[in-house]
Amino acid sequence: MARNYRTTLFDEDIRRLQELHGSRASYAKLDAGADGTPDVLTAKEIALLAERDSFYIASVTADGWPYLQHRGGPAGFLRHIDGNRIGFADYRGNRQYISTANLMRDDRVSLFLMDYPNKDRLKLIGHARSIELADDPELVASLMPTGYRAIPERAFLIDVIGWEWNCSQHITPRFTEAEIAAAIQPMAAELNHLRAEIAALRAEKEKT
Repeated sequence: MARNYRTTLFDEDIRRLQELHGSRASYAKLDAGADGTPDVLTAKEIALLAERDSFYIASVTADGWPYLQHRGGPAGFLRHIDGNRIGFADYRGNRQYISTANLMRDDRVSLFLMDYPNKDRLKLIGHARSIELADDPELVASLMPTGYRAIPERAFLIDVIGWEWNCSQHITPRFTEAEIAAAIQPMAAELNHLRAEIAALRAEKEKT
């Protein structure tokens, strides 16, 4: 059971508000026995990672401002490496380097992964570090999706210490072009079959 995510984030003020609004008892029961051990990634979390073509990563600036950045690529570009370690190749973009600089001061990050078709969302927290291409080209290359035409600059490795699945109540399903194409493929095949039948019937009629 995942406990470390909540016990890491639930400070005294949060627990006080939970008590005020009536949710503290249920969370206390769920997290009984928590000892600071990282929440172990299971097959369910790893499968979601492998299917994602984007996610959001949050870090903290030197002045304490939260900074949220989108990362995208082919499905599976965010890799499970081993144990509780995940990683991805960081591609050249607008070259602001805000997340990279933030991690030089504070390695704590939060990731938000959305599965819109299935109305699932997964939150991860962990400690991250960046490895420049020049320092470990083999590592960066190993995290590059095959055939993806992006320029890698570094790798990000994240050691996950906690995760939590969220309520799906207010998630609006959304679908990618590939997901829509797969869903309508049977209808498209039937339409093509019917078109062929109509063409054949017309040809027969023209002969008479």
